[in-house]
Amino acid sequence: MKITILKHWLNEAMQHVSKAINGKNTLPILSGIKMDVTAQGVTLTASDVETTIQATIPAATEDGAQIVTVDEPGSVVLPAKLLVEMIKKLPKEEVHIETEVGFAALLKSGKTKINMVGMDPEEFPAVPALTEERSFTIAGADIRDMIKETVFAVSTSEQSPILTGVLWQLEPSKLTLLATDRHRLAQTAAEVGDGDNAPIKFVVSGKMLNELIKVIPDKGDVEITATQSQVLFEFGRTRLYCRILDGTYPDTSKIIPTAFKSELVVSTKAINAAIDRAFLLAREEKTNIVRLETVEDNAVTVSSNSSGLGSVSEQLEAESITGDPVRISFNSKYMLDVLKVIDSDQINIGFTGPMQPIIIKPVDGKDSLYLILPYRTSN
Repeated sequence: MKITILKHWLNEAMQHVSKAINGKNTLPILSGIKMDVTAQGVTLTASDVETTIQATIPAATEDGAQIVTVDEPGSVVLPAKLLVEMIKKLPKEEVHIETEVGFAALLKSGKTKINMVGMDPEEFPAVPALTEERSFTIAGADIRDMIKETVFAVSTSEQSPILTGVLWQLEPSKLTLLATDRHRLAQTAAEVGDGDNAPIKFVVSGKMLNELIKVIPDKGDVEITATQSQVLFEFGRTRLYCRILDGTYPDTSKIIPTAFKSELVVSTKAINAAIDRAFLLAREEKTNIVRLETVEDNAVTVSSNSSGLGSVSEQLEAESITGDPVRISFNSKYMLDVLKVIDSDQINIGFTGPMQPIIIKPVDGKDSLYLILPYRTSN
């Protein structure tokens, strides 16, 4: 294998694929990035078996500018950590890469020469084969927002592996994402396609989705292809394969109330600031418990206390309050996580009772819903 390639193209592709590498993996081959060179360009692949990311660098741009000059096609696996750091620090834009006997590689840029110990590409795991596939397309900016609005609510406990992922449900014209750790729930939906999509249902690891949103570009679409065991996210010149989590996701529809005894509409910014201040004391108690109470004149009180430090109480004006008086305690960290992802000036908070789920929705009409279970406190 012998090529000359532009550094910034190679660096961008490596930044994408290296997100699939898991430092805890014990197989040496999975600590590397596989480089496949053909006359059409270069394909980089990294994998931890569960997730595989590929990025393709074409030989030339659409207007004919040369990116890769291929003198000899071939393949090699190079150590990812060293390769990624070294390419960033090379002095010139042109990088020459050549493999030698025993998969050793020589990299040259300007007067800099680097020798790397490569590995046999035949030992690298094959890219997952997709069969019986079903696909749909959605704007990259939309799917990135949907993931951010739900992934924070996945479980971190491996006792229920299925809950460490986000549930994806595609209906003929609607995509819904849902995550829960049994204490809270986040759900969002968006219109997809022209109403002719075949139903799809699968669960994707929250850890992988957090990596996915780092590489989805601001512009362009994402094509999503699902099979029985794998899902492929394809955008631009990047392909991300991920294993679908095994198991049956619990039916959460019965725990989401549709009618409320009390509702309030309040400024998102104002209640976020009040709960954030109350959280400072609640955090010291290691409980994160904050109390919310409706009072007269369309006002809401947010409070918390610490036995060793003191207490905080803040009153803010609500846009509206309807129904029975409310006095409820909740995990302030959970509420702040919700408020962080809501892009709406106002929120609607619904209550069905002192120990029943709290429902938070944006007022701007977006099809999103958040659920937090309250705490029982002595007072």
